[in-house]
Amino acid sequence: MPGPGMEYIGEEEKKEVLDVINSGYLFRYGDSSNPSFKAKVWTLEKEFSEYAGSRYALAVTSGTAALLTALQGLGIGPGDEVIVPGYSFVASISAIVYSRAVPVLAEIDKTLNLSAADIEKKISSRTKAIMAVHMLGNACRMDEIMEVAGKYSIPVIEDTAQACGGSYKGKKLGSIGRAGAYSFNIYKTMTSGDGGMVATDNEEIYKRCFAFHDQGHTPNRQGVEIGNRSMLGLDFRMNELTGAVALAQLRKLEAVLRHLREIKKVFKNGIAALKNIEFRELPDPEGECATVLTIILPTREIAENVGERLGAKVLLNSGWHVYRNMEQLLQKRTSDSKSCPFNCPYYGRDVKYEKGMLPQTEDILSRSLNLSVGLRDKGIGAAWGLGPKDMVGDAEKKAEEFVDMMKDLLK
Repeated sequence: MPGPGMEYIGEEEKKEVLDVINSGYLFRYGDSSNPSFKAKVWTLEKEFSEYAGSRYALAVTSGTAALLTALQGLGIGPGDEVIVPGYSFVASISAIVYSRAVPVLAEIDKTLNLSAADIEKKISSRTKAIMAVHMLGNACRMDEIMEVAGKYSIPVIEDTAQACGGSYKGKKLGSIGRAGAYSFNIYKTMTSGDGGMVATDNEEIYKRCFAFHDQGHTPNRQGVEIGNRSMLGLDFRMNELTGAVALAQLRKLEAVLRHLREIKKVFKNGIAALKNIEFRELPDPEGECATVLTIILPTREIAENVGERLGAKVLLNSGWHVYRNMEQLLQKRTSDSKSCPFNCPYYGRDVKYEKGMLPQTEDILSRSLNLSVGLRDKGIGAAWGLGPKDMVGDAEKKAEEFVDMMKDLLK
């Protein structure tokens, strides 16, 4: 089962896509006076910036493209270090590597997100950014992270791929740091199959991001510029079909999240009486996306026994979301080993990544399991639970089922 966005595809998405198909014009740029140009991507960017509370939004081809574009917007490059949690989808790390910078792995805490205390331990003279990843729909402790970042004048990039629509103390995730990156693939809160977004309040960062994603052009061109391109960029432009689906999804996102929060609350309350169980810490419970319910058990053995009954894995074993399972990282495999930033001479050291280097992260993840609410994905350890269209009654029954299954283990 993919993420909640896929489950809510309906007439709204069909209408927006057919509007583009019937127009016969698929490119994201066009003449606003031409009735065939429906401007879905432009409209998406405008509505997303308003929704996220950021001055600028830039639509791109994927969440990975969004991260890479945001890093380029901040000027991250060779010789730079970016602090990133050891629990995140591999794209957080690969985007740093392909910026020719070096990922510096840091511990998580019981939010399952970046530990502000460990950030400070990992800062060096080369640290040029902190990537705060809002994993599994839940906010990082942003006040603490922003305090550390401000103390050392280091910009924060929010990887909001798994938490689009979430908030922290009244601010949408992705709008708190210097830039936010979002993903719209099929496992996310809203989806267009693939696609992503970069959000920022900073005009210069926006211009750099725009140029990087569109062969060096300035924002919102209507033709081919000659002599005015600011850099050699790439092509991460979103097309009108993708923009049409994402636009319809954005307009229903709040309703979807309200429903997920409602059924998760019932589900969580229904299992809370079990002994020897604690829940993931939520810095802002009202603002989480509620795609999963994460439980933390006293020991790895108990967690694995619970997981076996659910047909699920403890989070430590949830594939390439955990640094120790990223063989391509541990072995430093990139497309070009000669210019691989891990081994460049300006570091004066050989950067090492090895199992066991983040003991706190491994301990927490070895005792944690995800129960599905809006997302059922074995890749993140969420193999059992609710579906995004289940109702309150379903949540009550599922909670009863879980208690009955686990009462002899969690007593």
